Amino acid sequence: MDLLNTLVDKGLRRELPTREEALAVLATSDDDVLDVVAAAGKVRRQWFGRRVKLNYLVNLKSGLCPEDCSYCSQRLGSTAGILKYTWLKPDEASKAAAAGLAGGAKRVCLVASGRGPTDRDVDRVAGTIKAIKDQNEGVEVCACLGLLSDGQAERLREAGADAYNHNLNTSESTYGEITTTHTYADRVDTVQKAHAAGLSACSGLIAGMGESDEDLVDVVFSLRELDPDSVPVNFLIPVDGTPLAKEWNLTPQRCLRILAMVRFVCPDVEVRIAGGREVHLRTMQPLALHLANSIFLGDYLTTEGQAGKADLEMIADAGFEVEGAGQVTLPEHRVAADAGCGSHEGGGCGSHGGGCGSHEGGGCGSHEGGGVCGTAAAAPAASEPRTDLVAVRRRGAGTDLAPNA
Repeated sequence: MDLLNTLVDKGLRRELPTREEALAVLATSDDDVLDVVAAAGKVRRQWFGRRVKLNYLVNLKSGLCPEDCSYCSQRLGSTAGILKYTWLKPDEASKAAAAGLAGGAKRVCLVASGRGPTDRDVDRVAGTIKAIKDQNEGVEVCACLGLLSDGQAERLREAGADAYNHNLNTSESTYGEITTTHTYADRVDTVQKAHAAGLSACSGLIAGMGESDEDLVDVVFSLRELDPDSVPVNFLIPVDGTPLAKEWNLTPQRCLRILAMVRFVCPDVEVRIAGGREVHLRTMQPLALHLANSIFLGDYLTTEGQAGKADLEMIADAGFEVEGAGQVTLPEHRVAADAGCGSHEGGGCGSHGGGCGSHEGGGCGSHEGGGVCGTAAAAPAASEPRTDLVAVRRRGAGTDLAPNA
């Protein structure tokens, strides 16, 4: 397929595809999905080999968020039966993180519900970062605390944070349909603050909220321009008690096409499969490892994930290896540039010449294609609801039960 050959060549050269090419990936048929995976897999292996980076979420403060993000089980007005608790103490958070690190994770993502941190909250998180790093040499810590005020990113960096996550989630043109209590521009501003402070920026999207192919391409192209080092791709977890509980728009094949499109647009950045992979990719999760080089281990913020042991077995069985603590995630040219995605001339994620990311319950502020390649996207073929795969987290942080790691 000429389209895929072109995209592979561009990905290996770190060149930006056209919007038309990105849309064409989403419009490929299910019959072509293995060809799409194979093509994007060449780009993934060029920059990341067969390594899979493991990340682990710790929900520092759960529920009772004043923001109205429609996808979120912690949102204002949510009736989801999730865990609700205030800030974990540093030793509690460190103990929770230790379980994920013992399971092979090299990055801990510290998340808290709310619009954004107060200065006192930043002090709390600083103490937690110190506790985790004192007990785990070499661990990466990513904070995800919502919208940042001036100076807060710098304080987190001084406290030892390595990265900051704040997702764009969807296109600017449709953002107001998902959230009304803050703006798309607010989110962009926070990612830019993290960048400016010297933190590794992490920003991604949520697919499956009723968006069009054009919306998906818009947000991924916006992410490329914004320069994150890592791009989490969430697939909506429709949680009862939230406005999007009835949105079941994704199929495994659709998820693979989305991941492939992200890889082609952002060839040399960390692409992370975040919330919802178990719900929507299901038995096709191993194929997604040919597209993404990073996943979350174990449970998410307010919902259960696949057992950590099963994650490790899946990685090994698919012929991949867990990225070690001593290995550098990003390709050498990006590390040498000491800048985020788009540091090369011309800008843009992974261009030449250019955490934590789980949407569900995310306190960090926290319609599909069909047809043949190159045609206009058709209406989505909705997936059958798999409510049996959506379970509220009842273990780990905020409970007396051992976490899933």
